[in-house]
Amino acid sequence: MRPKSIIDKIWDSHVIAENAGETLLYVDRLLLDEGSRHAFGRLERDGLKPYRPEQIFGFTDHYVPSSDRSGGIAAVKTPQIREMLEIMTANTTEHHVRLFGFDDPNQGILHVVPPELGITQPGLLMCGTDSHSSTHGAFGALAFGVGQSDGAHIMATQCVWQKRPKTMRITIDGSLPFGTDAKDIILWLIAELGVGVGVGAAIEYAGSVIESLSMEQRMTICNMSIEAAGRMGVIAPDETTYAYMEDRPYLPTGTDLEAALDFWRTLPTDKDTVFDREEQLDISDLAPTVSWGTNPGQSLPINAHIPSPDDAATTAENQEIAAALDYMALSPGTALEEIEIERVFIGSCTNARIEDLRVAADVAVKGKAQVPTWVVPGSQAVKRQAEAEGLDTIFIDAGFEWREPGCSLCTAINGDVLANEERCVSTSNRNFKGRQGPNGRTHLASPAMAAAAAITGKLTDVRKLG
Repeated sequence: MRPKSIIDKIWDSHVIAENAGETLLYVDRLLLDEGSRHAFGRLERDGLKPYRPEQIFGFTDHYVPSSDRSGGIAAVKTPQIREMLEIMTANTTEHHVRLFGFDDPNQGILHVVPPELGITQPGLLMCGTDSHSSTHGAFGALAFGVGQSDGAHIMATQCVWQKRPKTMRITIDGSLPFGTDAKDIILWLIAELGVGVGVGAAIEYAGSVIESLSMEQRMTICNMSIEAAGRMGVIAPDETTYAYMEDRPYLPTGTDLEAALDFWRTLPTDKDTVFDREEQLDISDLAPTVSWGTNPGQSLPINAHIPSPDDAATTAENQEIAAALDYMALSPGTALEEIEIERVFIGSCTNARIEDLRVAADVAVKGKAQVPTWVVPGSQAVKRQAEAEGLDTIFIDAGFEWREPGCSLCTAINGDVLANEERCVSTSNRNFKGRQGPNGRTHLASPAMAAAAAITGKLTDVRKLG
């Protein structure tokens, strides 16, 4: 048999049928956020019920308030937000779908909670009604986002039609330099290879750097595969994966776990596998990286200067840079470290796990917040762990605001929004125009870099803080 990539192994094991260039795939897990009201509505319209509700999981994350939640859903002040939460509760109750809801002790973001509980496992094919479902590929799963029509189809049949993606492997070697982490890697990678590098592809990340990363760092890498236009991102499971998964409640046990481990160890890409595209990168010279423009590819090392449209290689690139500078109110030649900011957000499905908060706290303890700074844990479990370690006290003492779990300012649809033209350093994944609020100006950065900006009031090289 020809050598296979982990992508092909998982894809082939889930094929049910093929027709007209598309494949009908079995779906092991479907993850739903509050926007799935439309998928549930389609089921109701067609008189259908979920085929396997035990393989569907619901989450309240996009619309939950990150401020005071006393009084429950009924006390949510904004009627439209309250309605979204009420509808999610009603739909999941009616269709017997497990909901990690408003008052659940495991409530949190749909890309944070499943790994915590062992819902995410190697070899699975997972879909979520959110574009950053690729996060779960960090465990050696094939995971991708779907729209509401596909979400309804999966609920009714536990299957989805998809076009087979091209395969791409990005091998990253070298040593991760001081002051950098996974967020810097993925921002630099997208800037280096371009926001369209992964169009139509499933991307496998490999190499010595990837192997050295923790699971939480791997999730950050896979999460932002979508920002490189990838269909999904995946990292082969290894002993780091299995150690992280140990004793998670949704994991199989006993002989079933032994069998699962035997299967998971067959998943890594075979030697001599041929990919549709290969890229080799070395990150030995990586510096803390921050975005300056209106897509993640417009990112630079913190010691760089804002580019000029005149330096562009093409007319299209010239226009893109000019438009980004205009929206971000920046001038060519400005040193990134001269840019003053007005708010900091530490959170999102990219960087709101316990390791992210530990790193941010290590920096926060060095000063006091100069601008409003929110710290929003990715889940109730993360919040409890952070409080047990005293991280919340560190943040509060530094003048940061310690908030409730959810998507918060990343999606800006729960009432948390930037003011008009407010400039924010954010650990989230998107810096598109208006992403965090009308005319909001977003600079993407790592948790350490975001905390450094908070205590200095400007973009700051965290390495200078020791």
